[in-house]
Amino acid sequence: MPFRIQLAVLWRTFVFSCATAILAASAIGQQQPDTPPVQPTNQDPAGDSPQSLFPHFKDTRFWLSGQANFIFQAHPDFHALYSGKNSLSPNYEKATSRVLTLYTGVRLNNSTELLVDIEEAGGAALSTGLGLAGPPDLDIVRNPSLSKVPYLGRGLVHKVFALSKDKVENQRSFLSLFEELPRRRLEIRFGKFSVPDFFDINSVGSDTHFQFLNWTTDNNGAYDYAADTRGYTVGVTADYGDRNWGFRFAETLMPKVANGIDLVWKPWQVHAENFEYELRHGVFPKKAGVVRLLAYTNAANMGIYRDQVIQAAAQDAIPEITAHSWHITRKYGFGINVEQNFATHLTAFARFGWDNGKTESFAYTEVDQTFAEGVGANGVWWHRKQDRAGIAFVSNAIKKDHQNYLAAGGNGFLLGDGHLNYGRENILESYYTVHAWRGIYLAPGLQHFVNPGYNRDRGPVVVPSLRAHVEF
Repeated sequence: MPFRIQLAVLWRTFVFSCATAILAASAIGQQQPDTPPVQPTNQDPAGDSPQSLFPHFKDTRFWLSGQANFIFQAHPDFHALYSGKNSLSPNYEKATSRVLTLYTGVRLNNSTELLVDIEEAGGAALSTGLGLAGPPDLDIVRNPSLSKVPYLGRGLVHKVFALSKDKVENQRSFLSLFEELPRRRLEIRFGKFSVPDFFDINSVGSDTHFQFLNWTTDNNGAYDYAADTRGYTVGVTADYGDRNWGFRFAETLMPKVANGIDLVWKPWQVHAENFEYELRHGVFPKKAGVVRLLAYTNAANMGIYRDQVIQAAAQDAIPEITAHSWHITRKYGFGINVEQNFATHLTAFARFGWDNGKTESFAYTEVDQTFAEGVGANGVWWHRKQDRAGIAFVSNAIKKDHQNYLAAGGNGFLLGDGHLNYGRENILESYYTVHAWRGIYLAPGLQHFVNPGYNRDRGPVVVPSLRAHVEF
């Protein structure tokens, strides 16, 4: 079948199936949304690639696939001594989010490819995404006023420079079409992308389509990576890879304001640098694993918590982190990301993250320190090879300056109860993904929050969920 005809047929089927899934999701709960889902680029050591409704191109020059992700969540009434502008509502809520993505790509020659993804995101978030440092749905649009029309998700030029003649197998995906790559190589990517496409990934906790849903389970909560409201930025990455180790670097643009949709196109003033070293070696002898060491620095128009608290106290007012003239401040942080195979179909992961916490939480979420650990299992273990299951625990914290700001009544872009009786926000999350038929997957899940928004005067909160995922 000619490429153009196949593209048209797949697109029409994609739209029709998405519309059908939307109606099904509406029957579960009303659809009333930042970062799109992110998939790991390394092969899942616990199982096979997911099945799809339709076969993909056999011609390896091209890539055409799609995904539809619908997540229904709710929470019952919970105890709250008080609520503020940015609180999670203590009354019963329900919401359904959606993300529809069409992935395309073409390999121009043996070392260069062009990747373009079109996306549409909508629906709603519990309390419009406010009130939790670790929101329960990574697919939500944090700014509900954004246009619901499809937009360019990713647009990348990917160039591979061979540094050795021997080859290694590569798992084809929407981020890389090559079936094999030089063992030692330098990969350059330029364009629009999401930083967690390439940084801080692991095979157990990085994918909202098949794995966990919480922001601070799927990503390092203290990693305030450069992104607009939808989770994308523009920049360049350089990735050196060898057989057992690799190092990657990214230079990217930052948004104009916290959680903003517009980027600042002055990289000599506003910019972000990301560094990651990857050692493909298990912590335990004779067991596969990976250790990733992350560091980053951001330069942007960020407020300083202490300065705003002092200024507001002198005026007997409530502090406002954005009440300052344009000035460039810096945030920096680091992270450790470990995954370890315990058995053929059982893999554990752990993350630790830290940032300096003096400047405004700006692009991802309001976390200055985080620790997460979890385990994921593949259904081959119980003769359901496309099923997945996992459980994880996350503990998030903020620095003293950040605490004082919230306690004085200040609002961040996610948090603000009007007061604060500080305690670490602790999250327990579990899920089970069921392969229903061909490319259709269903996943019930449950999240339990203690001290939501770092506030001992509110909660605990239980958030059950149901995810419907279609792989095209």
